Formats: sequence, structure tokens, C-alpha cells
Amino acid sequence: MSIDVSDPGHGHSPAAWTSVVIMLLAFTIGTTAFFFAVPWLVWASVVLLVVGLIVGWIMTKAGYGVGDLTAAPHGH
Repeated sequence: MSIDVSDPGHGHSPAAWTSVVIMLLAFTIGTTAFFFAVPWLVWASVVLLVVGLIVGWIMTKAGYGVGDLTAAPHGH
């Protein structure tokens, strides 16, 4: 069995994890707010979702994305 060295890691990076956690939190808050009919909180969760995307992009540019030295795998 051969391992492809050019495999990007499928998002296993601090930037990806941080972004996904923020977006999951936004989705959870938005779904709950929609269920309880709180429109302002639904829209606030949409804003938080966009913030999650921006945070992921900024962290990737700062060197915490897949393939960057600061996010190198530790080989466990």
C-alpha cells in the first residue's frame, strides 16, 4: 500500500478546526433561535457564520493552514 505524499491533509489544521467549530456554534445557535422564533438571533448567527469563514481565512494566511510549518503534523 502506497501513501500519497502530496495529500493535503483534508483540513487537519488549527485554521480548519477553529473555523469549523465557530461555524458549528453559529449553526446551532441559529437553528435554536429559528425554533424559538427569535429573528434577530437567527441573523446574528448568520453573521457569526461569516465570522467563522473569515477567521479560518485569516488563520490560514497567518500560517496555521494545511501545509504550513506552524501546523505540521506531530507524527503520533
